[in-house]
Amino acid sequence: MKDKAIHSFLTLPVELVCRILDKLDTFTILCSMLNVCTRINVIVDAYRQHQTINTLQSLGNQLDPQIIYYLANILRHDKKITKIRLGNSAIGDIGTRYLANVLQYNTTLIVLHLGYNEIGDEGTQYLANALHQNTTLAALHLWGNKITNAGARDLANALKYNRTLIKLDLRYNQIGRAGARYLAHGLQYNTTLTMLSLEQNSIDFQAGQYFEIEMKKVPLRVWL
Repeated sequence: MKDKAIHSFLTLPVELVCRILDKLDTFTILCSMLNVCTRINVIVDAYRQHQTINTLQSLGNQLDPQIIYYLANILRHDKKITKIRLGNSAIGDIGTRYLANVLQYNTTLIVLHLGYNEIGDEGTQYLANALHQNTTLAALHLWGNKITNAGARDLANALKYNRTLIKLDLRYNQIGRAGARYLAHGLQYNTTLTMLSLEQNSIDFQAGQYFEIEMKKVPLRVWL
């Protein structure tokens, strides 16, 4: 019976398939509908060309690394999605590695939200390496993760070379005085970042002074 149902879906008229797609969000379409068969791929691709939705969102779900791997392979060359929101989805460092790979190839993604995803310094390093090559991402949200001074150091190094990132959100992590110093040093070579959020880290007043000179050079706003 199950095989019969699948066969029936694969042979549905295009109009009915599109009606089904109308009821699904972008995340479900990409993860569940693509690569079923060549015919469905063609229909989904044509359907998405006429949609204005450009956000991929899944909040509060436990996303298995295999799902992220599958999704990342699709997004590498996607021309439609400009914003990804995967907050509180337990992606971890492994899933972050797959998404970082997307940043090295994708040329349309502008905003990436990965708050509360148990991302540590390893995952942060993957993202930092990707930022060396990425030329489109404007906002990276990493609040509520497990990033320490080591992760801040890698991001600071990326800021020396990246020329598109405007906002970096690192609130509610585990960054201390050394991490703040790394970031301030990286900003000496960066003229595009205008918003850096560091609230609810372990940064004291003295560490905050590291940013004063940089804030005089460019219109940079730092929240501590």
